[in-house]
Amino acid sequence: MAQIGYSKKVMEHFMNPRNVGVIENPDGYGKVGNLVCGDLMEIFITVKEDKVDDIKFRTFGCGSAIAVSSMVTEMAKGKTLDEAMLITRKDVADELEGLPPQKMHCSNLGADALHAAIKNYWVKIGKIKPEEVKEESHEGEEGESCGT
Repeated sequence: MAQIGYSKKVMEHFMNPRNVGVIENPDGYGKVGNLVCGDLMEIFITVKEDKVDDIKFRTFGCGSAIAVSSMVTEMAKGKTLDEAMLITRKDVADELEGLPPQKMHCSNLGADALHAAIKNYWVKIGKIKPEEVKEESHEGEEGESCGT
């Protein structure tokens, strides 16, 4: 089996993930999963003055999924909600100095869990209607086996 090449930054965030945990009674909560590879990410946020004041994550998945969750929380903390909504899967992968192609779907989950938490908060405060929140589906995406 071929060895997957991980950047030092991916390894650092996997070995020493930032912002791990749960926020009790968060302002926003996002949960996304990929049944094909078994990854599940939860993101909890508190909001102050329309900014991500605190953010925590809980991830069940491979090393890439954990590194992505850690990086997403670092990238979002302190940003306005609108700025945090602009964080893309590519931004996350770039910040981690790349992910192996077969692990790119993990970066989708991180950005999507963040966006889901923000949308959850926006629904609570009446900025958007519940029906405006589209469930992100990650079932059946190309090339996504987290078994490595």
